[in-house]
Amino acid sequence: MRSCFHVEIETPKKVLLNGLWFGPKKPKRVIVWMHGLGSSAFSKTFLYDALVDKTTAVLAFNNRGHDKVASSSHGRGKRDRGGAAHEVFTECVDDIQGAINFGKKAGVRDIYLAGHSTGCQKSAYWGALKGSGVKGIMLLAPMSDYASEKAAQGTRALKRAESVAREYIQRGKKHQLLPENVWSWSWMADAQRFMSLYTGNSAEEIFTYWDPKRNPKTLRSVKKPLLVLLAEHDEYADRPAKEIATWFKIHLKSKDEISIVPDVGHSFRGGEKAVAKAVHAFMKE
Repeated sequence: MRSCFHVEIETPKKVLLNGLWFGPKKPKRVIVWMHGLGSSAFSKTFLYDALVDKTTAVLAFNNRGHDKVASSSHGRGKRDRGGAAHEVFTECVDDIQGAINFGKKAGVRDIYLAGHSTGCQKSAYWGALKGSGVKGIMLLAPMSDYASEKAAQGTRALKRAESVAREYIQRGKKHQLLPENVWSWSWMADAQRFMSLYTGNSAEEIFTYWDPKRNPKTLRSVKKPLLVLLAEHDEYADRPAKEIATWFKIHLKSKDEISIVPDVGHSFRGGEKAVAKAVHAFMKE
């Protein structure tokens, strides 16, 4: 049984997000946790347990992309469609800022931002555009969704779905879900979400290790210290973790840290102690 507190986060644009506060009420530091595509605040509780101690709390919250299909609430009762299938990537800046502001109002001195999976893209994007208010940013399993699906589905399937998505957008139906015979139900997406995730040419495509000629401007614009943790056997990687680590080393700042957690998959299940050790060492530095 885990002890935590339910919190309600109001973003600068007045969107209400549910969150869970794990650990002490008055910690020295808090890790704001940005979950991955279609996940939720509950998705990585086993990692929160490893990260929390007497001076460290974790604020996990449902961003607008939680679960497959969901909705977000505004203060006056207005609701917008959301979930992984409908979220607008750039709105992650508002979500993250709301969570960081919550940590500040709680009186926490040191705030860190951690993203897992597609939460890494959001964390890096926020870090490039904003960045102030946190001491560092941690990216856990920062995979390219485009490269992953290209390896899994093939270029032809991606191009076919892209053609349908473009047609929907041209017809003013950017939030129309792609049909199941075009794109798998398990990774359902509306037209604009597909274009953001799976074309390789969007603000969301930040980790471009699949194209050595491309300059990852967003990643290189992050000024705060970065910790990158890669899973040795990440099932969403299209190449060995060592090759991805080398790409990060080329493009990150000299003092940023990159490490491969051995014998784990994308979730880091079984590597909780190694993750916690790396994260706490990073925060102490």
